[in-house]
Amino acid sequence: MPANTFKRAIHSGKSQLGLWCTLSNAFSTEVIAGAGYDWILLDTEHSPGDPLTVLPQLQVLAAYPAAPIVRPAANDAVLIKRFLDAGAQSLLIPYVQDATEAKAAVEATRYPPHGIRGVSALTRATRFGREKGYFDTAAQDLCVIVQIETGRALENLEAIAAVEGIDALFIGPADLAASLGFGAEQTHPDMRKIVIETLQRIQAAGKPSGLLTGDPVLQKMALAAGVSFLALGVDAGLLARSSETLLANARRLGEGA
Repeated sequence: MPANTFKRAIHSGKSQLGLWCTLSNAFSTEVIAGAGYDWILLDTEHSPGDPLTVLPQLQVLAAYPAAPIVRPAANDAVLIKRFLDAGAQSLLIPYVQDATEAKAAVEATRYPPHGIRGVSALTRATRFGREKGYFDTAAQDLCVIVQIETGRALENLEAIAAVEGIDALFIGPADLAASLGFGAEQTHPDMRKIVIETLQRIQAAGKPSGLLTGDPVLQKMALAAGVSFLALGVDAGLLARSSETLLANARRLGEGA
């Protein structure tokens, strides 16, 4: 299988800029694939996506430089196995709150005796049996990212980062804001401060740090803090807001006629 360029890039010192994909189909994925982002997250936690929609998305992205990351709906070994067999090399595992859960996420990506991933020689990941050394070398090019999105996860951050096989930690600011009592106020100054402090803690623990935010202020702060990979928005949000703006602008033109 190809080398995991994303796994290498997040250690490069240059922030990798990405986009969230929730529209869950190959056509819309191809639209954004050529936009120039370093990486694209295929989300199945907050979207209708599943392994059968992710498969054609991965096939489309294979023709573009943007690196695919897949977010399973949960830290679930069966879901993780299916996405790996479909050819995903980078996974963002949601709602990891302690070292035990982080270890479970890693074990779901490793074959025995180092984990519990089920073995099949006829998967897209093995090029349907043509990659003869896949069983022994697959872990080298898998990237396991865990999501920090609760107060409990913040308390356990360093222990999570220390788990062998965890490649990066990612901040989910919406759930983290809710968990810490900020509700939907992700742009509250105190919340922004917590996010930046958390990025710095991840980096101090020796791991690449990630973040999704559409807040330009927090984006600038995160880039200044050296965030390793930053998602700038969500495809569904871009479509929703730009379609609203287009209509609002036309109505204003009509009112001024």
